Amino acid sequence: MSDRVIEVRGLRKSYEDFEAVKGIDLHVDRGEVFALLGPNGAGKTTTVEILEGFRNRSGGDVSVLGNDPARHGVELRRRIGIVLQSTGVDPYLTVLESIEMYSGYYPKPRAADEVLELVGLSEKRDVRVLKLSGGQQRRLDVAIALAGDPELLFLDEPTTGFDPSARRLAWEIVRNLTELGKTVFLTTHFMDEAQYLASRVAVIAHGEVVAEGSPQTIAGRNQRLTRIRFRLPPDAGGPPSIDGIVQEDGVWVLRAEDPTSQLHALTSWALERAVHLEDLEVSRPSLEDIYLEITGGEEVSA
Repeated sequence: MSDRVIEVRGLRKSYEDFEAVKGIDLHVDRGEVFALLGPNGAGKTTTVEILEGFRNRSGGDVSVLGNDPARHGVELRRRIGIVLQSTGVDPYLTVLESIEMYSGYYPKPRAADEVLELVGLSEKRDVRVLKLSGGQQRRLDVAIALAGDPELLFLDEPTTGFDPSARRLAWEIVRNLTELGKTVFLTTHFMDEAQYLASRVAVIAHGEVVAEGSPQTIAGRNQRLTRIRFRLPPDAGGPPSIDGIVQEDGVWVLRAEDPTSQLHALTSWALERAVHLEDLEVSRPSLEDIYLEITGGEEVSA
């Protein structure tokens, strides 16, 4: 089988005079977690719905698992799973009954008990859906998407509304999916989620892909965002004469274009004067820093 699960070339979508997607290219390889980030109105949701076969495109070529979603929607949906932001599950069915009902729609479903184990709901198998917590209901959404044993899973904001503990558990579920050989297409508005889970990330803004690569590559694309932070004791007499040092809320911050040499200059100055640099911290730009820079500070949303 081909290692290329999704291939998109020159994808366009217009609504009358408004062009929502402007000729984007992207690809997703088998077994990876691919994250698509973008602010409201960027064209992200439109792109995903085209890939899922729920929206027609205006132009370009799209292949998902070797199928054109616009022409082979039925065949495609037998091989994909979709976790929407909200799923209409019958609240009076048990967890097991819900999974078994959806399994019946697929030619080769995964065993319900295996799905329950995978998402951590084995102990809730006989509990009615209305008795589940919000996080447990979200895990059930994932379980239902896995019922047909899909090759490709679309996750739309899978941890919205989760507390930190539940989010971490959900992340481990996604990691388990990749260990099973599943491919995951993730949309999220959490930068740390994309950075933790995704092997590659694409940022879309104004209908165009403006950055693509691994989270580490994207985060490292602008070294001037590297920051050196420190505090000085009252008797230090002020900071050294190094270009770029500013004070923010009582903390000295050096935005470093050359972190190695600038950190050396700072620590040499401190050693010569026996000045203790309190709370010294060097931080590379995060995915969020880069996201805000390349999208002009627009709020991220999936």
